Amino acid sequence: MTINPYAASPFSYVTEPSSAPYSIVELMPGVRNLCDYVRLTPGERVLLLMEHTVDPVVVQAIAAAAAFQDAEVRILSVAPFSPGGWDKEASLDIETAAFREADVVISGTWWGEVHTAPLFFDQIKSRSSRFLSLHMTATAGALLTGGRLPAKVFYALLRRALRQLSAARTIRVTSARGTDVTFSGMAFDPDPGALRPGDWRPFPYGGANFWPTDTEGVIMVEDSTVTGVPEESLRLTFEGNLVRKIEGGRAAEQLRRYAPGGFYLRHGLIGLNPKVRVAGGTQFEREKHAGAFYCGIDGLTDGIPDKTGPGFAHCDCQVDRPTVLVDDELFIERGRLLMLDEPEIREVAAQFGPPDVILDDNPVMILPRRYTGPGVR
Repeated sequence: MTINPYAASPFSYVTEPSSAPYSIVELMPGVRNLCDYVRLTPGERVLLLMEHTVDPVVVQAIAAAAAFQDAEVRILSVAPFSPGGWDKEASLDIETAAFREADVVISGTWWGEVHTAPLFFDQIKSRSSRFLSLHMTATAGALLTGGRLPAKVFYALLRRALRQLSAARTIRVTSARGTDVTFSGMAFDPDPGALRPGDWRPFPYGGANFWPTDTEGVIMVEDSTVTGVPEESLRLTFEGNLVRKIEGGRAAEQLRRYAPGGFYLRHGLIGLNPKVRVAGGTQFEREKHAGAFYCGIDGLTDGIPDKTGPGFAHCDCQVDRPTVLVDDELFIERGRLLMLDEPEIREVAAQFGPPDVILDDNPVMILPRRYTGPGVR
């Protein structure tokens, strides 16, 4: 028996539906936001690093938008990346050589760079490329929904969130399914906006990312990148930022096999994008939805946490409708991000259209293209 209403969420680009050719028209507002986010300028060398299984219409939409801005576009179709370093012997010489010569990399992978040493964050930061990751989101659905939110609205939400979160001593996350976990000693990603050389960012833009020094309590996993939606309750117990116990039948066995040496809590993220899909979306979409929460656990290296390189067992664990307390003050109530109703956020949204439409957190109601940017109407 499944315990999650989103049990049909896909597990690779192969399971995502392909788009009708003419749908490229409707993808362009999201792709325009994507190009603005990477600060694309004429003459830049753009590498589209796309897995073989990505929808060709999505690839064409991004390539066409970059070409329209007079960028030099290269499309490299690659085999799907393996999760968690399972195929460490795979040659990535062509991929890494192309990445090193590009000004902008737009990556459409399922498992993402965090699982791959030659494209890990330290390698990205050592280069001058601006690296945009469509990690599980190189889909028409993601571009039609979360990708349409104007960046200015997202960054108004992020700045407001960070004012409160950065000063917090504790963040407590609870859920109806039994999650009750408290984070402390948090460092937050300031995320100043559009990409700069050496930056890595996901798209659609999503939330407030943080790294705690201490994690105590229990997370009831509603979905994870390793297990999918568990058939039985999957329970992680944290002490001192380490996963001390994994319980829950078959899914627990799968997770233990993924990192036999154990896990630690690498980071967490509070979703802020009201237009990101929940039902029908990939996990890496859902975790960005306004009012959602997820945390990334990763494998210990020789028994200790090591954030300088990939742990080769990164696993995102999702909580869809949490309640979040920031120093005991209500921040999210049963999946509703309370700041969506605040006047300063509504004032920014009004630059693009009716705030009630721009900030509505029902992503089934796709944002009309005339409200997607560039604003001031």
